[in-house]
Amino acid sequence: MKRILVTGGAGFIGSFLCEKLLEQGHEVICLDNFFTGSKRNVMHLMDNHRFELIRHDITLPIYLEIDQIYHFACPASPVHYQYNPVKTVKTNVMGTINMLGVAKRVRARFLLASTSEVYGDPQVHPQPETYWGHVNPIGTRSCYDEGKRVAETLTMDYHRKSKVDIKIIRIFNTYGPRMALNDGRVVSNFITQALKNQDITIYGDGSQTRSFCYVDDLVDGAIRMMAAENFIGPVNLGNPNEFTMLELAETVIHLTGSRSKICYLPLPEDDPSQRQPDIRLALEKLDWEPKVELDEGFLYFDEMLSEATEEASRYFRV
Repeated sequence: MKRILVTGGAGFIGSFLCEKLLEQGHEVICLDNFFTGSKRNVMHLMDNHRFELIRHDITLPIYLEIDQIYHFACPASPVHYQYNPVKTVKTNVMGTINMLGVAKRVRARFLLASTSEVYGDPQVHPQPETYWGHVNPIGTRSCYDEGKRVAETLTMDYHRKSKVDIKIIRIFNTYGPRMALNDGRVVSNFITQALKNQDITIYGDGSQTRSFCYVDDLVDGAIRMMAAENFIGPVNLGNPNEFTMLELAETVIHLTGSRSKICYLPLPEDDPSQRQPDIRLALEKLDWEPKVELDEGFLYFDEMLSEATEEASRYFRV
């Protein structure tokens, strides 16, 4: 049994990670400032004597005694990370420095949840970990893209200079229950619009591609990476099966029985045209690949839709 800190633990992915670590018998400290996380995501864990919830902003120092740190704290959707871009940069830079400082002090193993956004609008497809990316340093998405790139730099420098035991994962698009309806990401956007029978908004012509990984697969990959010896990454975690935004919109309309129509708007600034992980390294080093494939994953939308409908009913008639 280990004592494990999960920053951003009340968020979408973080809450599933806390749940899984508790199932494995560990003590879990969930740290969150609830900017995008929700107490509701971890309410079912509160009666577990091995679970502890702390409200804290990681841009401020904190002192804890732990064995491992899963560093997931950062708004991950454009709506939220662009709301206060300077705060997003501070979270990625100052927050990562603070968490690496904790890891250095108590000799904890540290895992950074980085992102596929470090690849920017890629000119290499699919994206391997060796690709350095094609990122605009002064765009509206830069606070997140460049913030995560700096977080990776800091993590590697703490490893090289202070011998901190580190891991880096690069997370590609992930979906599942507990996604917030207002997070501005494509899956939640489409579901919200479909439930309200509004036009489903596609930016560009809908031919841009993404690949979506079910949250259980992503959490399994993160835990495997934390346990791996003699491998620090970075490593891509995502589903390599890509599909177009138009295909996703049509699937959501079908599953919801919505009367929504599809409308097209201009592409936002720096929106990547393609995003697909090369996961050969994860397969080699972690024996990991997604188990929930696209067709099966769409079946899980039923649970997402049920949860989303319950949440949506508080705000509008469904």
